[in-house]
Amino acid sequence: MIYVIGIGLKVGHLFLMLCCWIVSVISMNWLGNGGVMDIKTDFLGDGGKLWVNLWEKISGNSFKVHHHYYQYIESKRVRKTWWWKLLVIWVGFFIIVSLWVYWYMSSQAVEKRKETLASMCDERARMLQDQFNVSLNHVQAMSILISTFHHGMNPSAIDQRTFARYTDRTAFERPLTSGVAYAVRVLHSEREQFEKQQGWTISQMDTLEETPVQEEYAPVIFAQDTIAHVVSLDMLSGKEDRENVLRARASGKGVLTAPFRLIKSNRLGVILTFAVYKTDLPSNATPNERIQETDGYLGGVFDIESLVEKLLQQLASKQTILVNVYDTTNLSNPISMYGSNITDEGLQHVSGLNFGDPFRKHEMHCRFKQKPPWPWLAIMTSIGILIIAMLVGHIFHATVNRIAKVEDGYHEMEELKKRAEAADVAKSQFLATVSHEIRTPMNGVLGMLDMLMDTDLDVTQQDYVRTAQGSGKALVSIINEVLDQAKIESGKLELEAIRFDLRAILDDVLSLFAGKSQEKGVELAVYISDKIPEMLIGDPGRFRQIITNLMGNSIKFTERGHIFVTVHLVEEVMHSIEVETESSSKNTLSGLPVADRRQSWVGFKTFGQEGSTSFSSSSDLVNLIVSVEDTGSGIPLEAHPRVFTPFMQVGPSISRLHGGTGIGLSISKYLVGLMDGEIGFVSLPKIGSTFTFTAVFTNGCSNLNEQKEQHISNQSSAVSSDFRGMKALVVDPRSVRAKASRYHIQRLGIHVDVVCDLNHGFSIIGSGSKAINIVLIEQEVWDKDLALSTLFASNLKKIDRGFPTKLFLLTNSIGSTRSGIPTSGNYTPSVIMKPLRASMLAASLQRSMNVGNKGNYRNGELPSLSLRNLLLGRRILVVDDNNVNLLVAAGALKKYGADVVCVDNGKKAISLLEPPHQFDACFMDIQMPEMNGFEATRRIRDKEYNISTRIQHGELSAETYGNVSSWHVPIMAMTADVIQATNEECSKCGMDGYVSKPFEAGQLYREVSRFFL
Repeated sequence: MIYVIGIGLKVGHLFLMLCCWIVSVISMNWLGNGGVMDIKTDFLGDGGKLWVNLWEKISGNSFKVHHHYYQYIESKRVRKTWWWKLLVIWVGFFIIVSLWVYWYMSSQAVEKRKETLASMCDERARMLQDQFNVSLNHVQAMSILISTFHHGMNPSAIDQRTFARYTDRTAFERPLTSGVAYAVRVLHSEREQFEKQQGWTISQMDTLEETPVQEEYAPVIFAQDTIAHVVSLDMLSGKEDRENVLRARASGKGVLTAPFRLIKSNRLGVILTFAVYKTDLPSNATPNERIQETDGYLGGVFDIESLVEKLLQQLASKQTILVNVYDTTNLSNPISMYGSNITDEGLQHVSGLNFGDPFRKHEMHCRFKQKPPWPWLAIMTSIGILIIAMLVGHIFHATVNRIAKVEDGYHEMEELKKRAEAADVAKSQFLATVSHEIRTPMNGVLGMLDMLMDTDLDVTQQDYVRTAQGSGKALVSIINEVLDQAKIESGKLELEAIRFDLRAILDDVLSLFAGKSQEKGVELAVYISDKIPEMLIGDPGRFRQIITNLMGNSIKFTERGHIFVTVHLVEEVMHSIEVETESSSKNTLSGLPVADRRQSWVGFKTFGQEGSTSFSSSSDLVNLIVSVEDTGSGIPLEAHPRVFTPFMQVGPSISRLHGGTGIGLSISKYLVGLMDGEIGFVSLPKIGSTFTFTAVFTNGCSNLNEQKEQHISNQSSAVSSDFRGMKALVVDPRSVRAKASRYHIQRLGIHVDVVCDLNHGFSIIGSGSKAINIVLIEQEVWDKDLALSTLFASNLKKIDRGFPTKLFLLTNSIGSTRSGIPTSGNYTPSVIMKPLRASMLAASLQRSMNVGNKGNYRNGELPSLSLRNLLLGRRILVVDDNNVNLLVAAGALKKYGADVVCVDNGKKAISLLEPPHQFDACFMDIQMPEMNGFEATRRIRDKEYNISTRIQHGELSAETYGNVSSWHVPIMAMTADVIQATNEECSKCGMDGYVSKPFEAGQLYREVSRFFL
């Protein structure tokens, strides 16, 4: 035996050393190939990433242990007592673990024993209850038989002999009853005649003497032979029976007595009583009506002890547990109906019993007869764990020796890792430098072109300048895409978490592509579900980038038809038939067939099988699904696999025809992944394409009231008060297009009705049921029948409701606006160019209806007047070492009335911004010679802080510093560096904002409005 144990220890020793060596090698390889690990975790999902991170922590701690062991243990720098302490800690720890395992397994065994007892007890309770219900139903059937053949027939067809024979022969149908008896209701006035008829006097139950005078009696006239001794006994003379009889006839249901000793057998039993009525009573009959209609009472006697004993004899495992049955109507004093009264503090299970009487409560208590066995499995397992721990402690020294041999390789890999990180930093710095050096001259080019556009140019010159501006912006876009791709490859691309208005972002993107779609005559529309909150928390810039990439591709490849962007909640798409069927070829934005959008999300993990969803149910998370649908040329089937591949075009001629770098979709896919979403597409050649992606954001409205307030204060609501309460009529035969138009009009607070043709529209207006303020007609409907359109306009003018009804045409083609618009007299409809946006729509309605601000807003741009109002008379300091950039920035700011001072380095800026000064804001470049913008800002903030502190402490007079006790001039970074780290550094050094080059009026407005509004 000792020989076998020795062989086992040696084999275990060798096996453990081998395992430790394999783990060490794998850990070192994984640590050296971090990039490979990053790729693998993408396939493992969130759970896999968690395990990988845990493994890396364990591996890192193991390497630290190995390192210290190599330094201190192998070099004999500590005494042997250190090993003894470590061994004691190891053994003590696993003693605790063994005790915990013993406790856990023992508790599991106890839980299993409890489950077994509960199952056996519930089985017995269920069988008892089922058999009792069978007897109950039969007793109730006998009450119907007596009502029919005794009270319903004259003379009665039942006597004592017939009743006794019938009940004896049908006793097998009532296995739980020991006898059945029937007592008739007898009033005191009927007693004498009743006793003469029966030939005996009514007796009391307790004394068996003649019953004294009382209002009514319930003598037993029929009884089964087993309880024939109860004939002539008055059931109302016993306390339990009287209460039972009175409850039975008042409720119309079967009722039970409390357990009591039966008269003859002296065993515990109960009586089930049913009232027999003269007529069939409705279920809602009152107790008084039931009492008046009572003929008698049928009772079934149940011998509880015999009943339960017979039941237990039917079970093979009857000897395993002990059963007690209690009447628990009175919880403070339960009555034992079966079983011994021995108290046992061991396991016990209580099963409820329902015998059909809601007033009486019964329970079955069960417990095991035998004491629980010893938990040998728990004992042996805990001892085994302790033995294994001892063995592991014994061979630990040999294991760490083996691991120490790879220590040199580990140090070498650490050095390689540091070099790789340094190379990554150098790459980021290179990207920052390249970005700055390219974007700085582009800032000058685009800025000068923008200033040139404000001069007096003829049409040809304006066209040249616009072409140059478009080319410059395209170059900046390519630079941004290349930088984003580089960030993706280095893993440095991160998302912001700020509040933003989704609807405003979609309006901005629509404005970006409005001109191109109007030139092509392509219908462009957006629809956002009203179930989406007004404010979300996420990265609006990256979301805008995804939408811009997808819509930009659609604009490139679509020459006719439409481009339709829809935004819904994922729950809507799963549960709304309307959303799922909107994209059928018969019901599209332009009437042209489209690819089925449902096919674009077939492979999404967000959607489970059979229409279920796997997204989070948290109320704070908003799961969006966005679809961009077009009727363009489509993507060839052979090009589908490489659609999301960086720098790949779907065909060799695409780049020549439409341009582009081929990385927009790959960047979009990565950004969607960062937003915990998925992206997919469906495309049919010569039909069109539909790209769909999901994204998870956080609800930016903390509650419903805040959401409503945000809805009131959104972009379009600044002017919605001018239109609130108005009613509009949209004439459009296409329901999808009408739905999109309704969405934008309703954002202004206008109630919208939709009709499919002019005749229906005029019938609504002419009926006078609704006061229509605005009528918007699709150009398609207007051009279909010009005579009818002219007639409609003429009739509309004749209607006098105290206010003029304004007529508008909705068109998406520049060419259609140049054609003559049919008129009726002086009544000429106004034209609204699509795509519709809230700001553009509000401006058009304001101009035509003479309400609110009648300024001429350019599509998608902030009004120049607003920016001029902000900057007029403001003194602004611009700091930049590049003279061209100074000229561009100064020109842009002076254009809106600002007083601009320019300096070319940070030292001059410090001297000019030393309090007291008259500057309202400062735009500062970051990369400058002598002193960069970061250092200059730090020094400016230090001076402001020192002076403000001294003024507040009374060391300096506030009058000397312009009566300003706290100095803080807004400083905004003005740089071509778009690396994320630069943005973070701007915040750390005290800058208040960030403007990337080249900047435009809208970007400038957003920054200065934070301080000047």
